[in-house]
Amino acid sequence: MHSKLIGALFVMGLALAAAAQNPTVVEPTHYKLAFENDKVQVVDVHYGPHEKSAMHDHPGGVVVYITEGHLKFTEQDGKVREVYAKPGEARFFPPFKHRVENLDDKPFDAVYIGLKPKSAAKQ
Repeated sequence: MHSKLIGALFVMGLALAAAAQNPTVVEPTHYKLAFENDKVQVVDVHYGPHEKSAMHDHPGGVVVYITEGHLKFTEQDGKVREVYAKPGEARFFPPFKHRVENLDDKPFDAVYIGLKPKSAAKQ
């Protein structure tokens, strides 16, 4: 009986750890779920002027910039990258983990379409 309880707690811990890095869970102010099915997760992204995020994950996917922006991405290993976004521009990103800082004096908006792994997208 104890082994079943320990196993259940372990599985719950893994699920919570995985959800804890999901941007819609970790950063609900900046990331709002717009749509989700077994193949994609569509997330509305909004950062006010000079706002920063906590560390979070994104699956591989495409971002479409709604507004112009100047952002700083700090990756898990400390590598820093500045991103200049143009309205209507789309970019592909592989899966990654980062923190974001809006370096502009104006709000930034985008839509991120995350692609789910094939195991989640059973056909």
